[in-house]
Amino acid sequence: MIKYICKRLIYLVLTLWVIVTATFFLMKKLPGSPFDAERFNMMSAQQQHVILEQYGLNESLPKQYVKYMGNILHGDFGTSFTYTGQKVSTVIGGRIGPSALIGIQAVLIGLALGLVLGIIAAWKHNSGIDYFTMIVAVLGVSVPNFVAAALLQYYVALKWGILPVGFWTDWRCSVLPSVALSFSATAMVARFIRTEMLEVLEQDYIVTAKAKGLSPMKVLMRHAVRNSIIPVVTILGPIVVNLLTGSLAVENIYTIPGIGSLFVDSIKANDYSTIMGITIFYSAFYIFVVLIVDIAYSLIDPRIRLAAGKEA
Repeated sequence: MIKYICKRLIYLVLTLWVIVTATFFLMKKLPGSPFDAERFNMMSAQQQHVILEQYGLNESLPKQYVKYMGNILHGDFGTSFTYTGQKVSTVIGGRIGPSALIGIQAVLIGLALGLVLGIIAAWKHNSGIDYFTMIVAVLGVSVPNFVAAALLQYYVALKWGILPVGFWTDWRCSVLPSVALSFSATAMVARFIRTEMLEVLEQDYIVTAKAKGLSPMKVLMRHAVRNSIIPVVTILGPIVVNLLTGSLAVENIYTIPGIGSLFVDSIKANDYSTIMGITIFYSAFYIFVVLIVDIAYSLIDPRIRLAAGKEA
């Protein structure tokens, strides 16, 4: 098992290197520059050289890449162009809190509602609740989260005045963004748990459990639900990453000072250092979650753990 994890780590590190390399060179192809064109052109040639040298932009692209990769290995992600004098790690660190809060809440809401709806839909197959769950799943997958965010903002905040319209003043400002983000998670979890449970409920051990006289609730909770969780673990990794790192559109709609809005602002300003820092953060977090999901998956299903041991 340890050899399997080490092999996975090597693959994940190589994946992160490819992502960082591709992003670095593609980012340099963005039109414009991180400096105000009018003010930069008014400077003397010497002043321009000093600024370019300060940010390492006076060297060739391969040299910039080698230097940047070396700085990353030492934990230095550079200085932000937009937030003058501030390290990229400091800027990103100040934005993690809001994104993490709405992301965690969205994961909990989506997981709880999705499990409940999926379990009930499978248990009451071809009933009204089953059809309702499928409608919710289709809408949750089809409707973009920014559309749900705008509708919630208009009706719940503007028209009914139940919650704040936006901004970031207290915890109530995080409710509507979390609910908007949880729509797709709820739909995916409900659909997966329903599909898997329908298959599990037809297995021989379920028939045997019913024949032993176990109550329907015990059969459901002890046998059906437990053996239907594995697919949810599989999709939980990407769901967690997408929600915890925040939604670009949702954060902008509700004016949340999170990583998503920072990423959008950095792209608009061609802030190379911040763009790279956020990309590395997103990628590293995604890779870490994928590794955790792989380990959890093997712990839940003994067959996968046995296969991993043979592979190692």
